[in-house]
Amino acid sequence: MKTSRRLLCRLCRITTAGLMLSTVCMAFGQVNSNSVAISLTATLGEVLSISATPSSVSFTLVQGATATGSSPVAIQTTWLLLPTRANLILDGYFSSATAALTDGATTPDNIPTSSVLGEVPTGTPTTFTAFTQSTALGPTGAGLTLFTLPLTALNRAGTRTDNLSLEINLSALPQLPAGTYTGTLTLQAQAL
Repeated sequence: MKTSRRLLCRLCRITTAGLMLSTVCMAFGQVNSNSVAISLTATLGEVLSISATPSSVSFTLVQGATATGSSPVAIQTTWLLLPTRANLILDGYFSSATAALTDGATTPDNIPTSSVLGEVPTGTPTTFTAFTQSTALGPTGAGLTLFTLPLTALNRAGTRTDNLSLEINLSALPQLPAGTYTGTLTLQAQAL
């Protein structure tokens, strides 16, 4: 009986020690804090850019005839646009309808935009067309829309390359004197 009692005492001590250990473990167990929500905002801005190669084109003019530019201009347009945009437009224009190119003399001789023609087989003027349109960009009667791309959910981001070929037709300028004529064609894209 003494042995049973001893065994029982030992068992009680072990149980008591286990309970104490369990209580200590629970007291030092995991504790969680309150939670805090962090609001995230990420903005991906619109992009619209163009590049053109080469940056200059030369012509050997022919009196009363048409001269072709030395090389087509490869225009690369890159865009990433909002869903609110409906169209992407590329325009080419000169600063003056009456003087696309000039000899710069005191009394200048000019080549008007009606004598400068452009063609973009993958764009709007698929045949040579004069820079006489009133485009969204540039002065009245001095431009040409090179392409208009309707935007959809499938093409809000993209890149395209178009080749612009240029001609100067002097058939309407039979009295144009010999000389060097210079001018600047501006290319610009717009998303509407």
